[in-house]
Amino acid sequence: MNRRVWRALLFAGGIIAVVTGARVFAARHPARASTPQQQNSVTGRVPVLVELFTSEGCSSCPPADGLLARLVETQPVEGAEVVALEEHVDYWNRLGWTDPYSSPVFTQRQAEYSDAFGLEGAYTPQMVVDGRAEFVGSDERHARQSIAQAAREKKNRVQIALAPGEQSPDHITLTVKLAGAEAKEAGRIILALTEDKLSTVPVRGENSGRSWGHSSVARLTVLLGEQKPGAGDFSATAVVTLPPEWRRENMRVVAFVQEQKTRRILGVGVTSLTKLMKLTTPTLPATLSPGRASLDATGGTMPGSASPLHSGVSP
Repeated sequence: MNRRVWRALLFAGGIIAVVTGARVFAARHPARASTPQQQNSVTGRVPVLVELFTSEGCSSCPPADGLLARLVETQPVEGAEVVALEEHVDYWNRLGWTDPYSSPVFTQRQAEYSDAFGLEGAYTPQMVVDGRAEFVGSDERHARQSIAQAAREKKNRVQIALAPGEQSPDHITLTVKLAGAEAKEAGRIILALTEDKLSTVPVRGENSGRSWGHSSVARLTVLLGEQKPGAGDFSATAVVTLPPEWRRENMRVVAFVQEQKTRRILGVGVTSLTKLMKLTTPTLPATLSPGRASLDATGGTMPGSASPLHSGVSP
């Protein structure tokens, strides 16, 4: 299958994942004056989104996965808070091992980056920093330089909080708010849940028999809504159903706004799930199960449901 047709099919699959059975309503408010550079109120650092496209079927990927984990754990770049998304593509699955964390949606997302960067095709491991720079995912020097540069860019403020009302370990209602300068280009606001301390031992493929740890694995991504050119603040509420197998103490909630044309990240927010919920749940076996999310308008009158951009399926 040629690359053009392959890309088209991936794009069509992504659209189905986003809009099937979904009606998203979000409150948008008039634009206001620019706010100061976004910083984490605790660390004083500027959040930078670092995405790694990887696969358990790729023999070159373990060093890149290890680098991503170190960047999050050590936060080595002054002034920057690394917010990570480890996104497993599915095109390596044909070699005999089906990556349990893989999804065609992440393959589609990487293909969109390939177009934005003018690349001939996708590859792994690939690291993308704030949608502004891409390089081989194990290149630590390039990663640090790109993160430092991204931390100097102005960002919109992205806040994540629990919505008022009763919460439970299995069903949480999150509110995401975006505040900042007027949008110059159309953008998408995306919510993601990630999980650390996952491990697998592939029994086939290039990494057969190799014990492999993962961190910041994207478990669920949901399109919250779109920000039109000229729009200002944005807010949306997402009701998320969490499978019991997901270890709450190892999970983070990430929300970001991404310019649709250039793919640049314009703002990022992150918090740990336990900090957000202020609870600890029993440790359960970590297996990949689909999560669900429904979206309601903040102050809206027509709530609807939204399919996740990615819901994992056990091999």
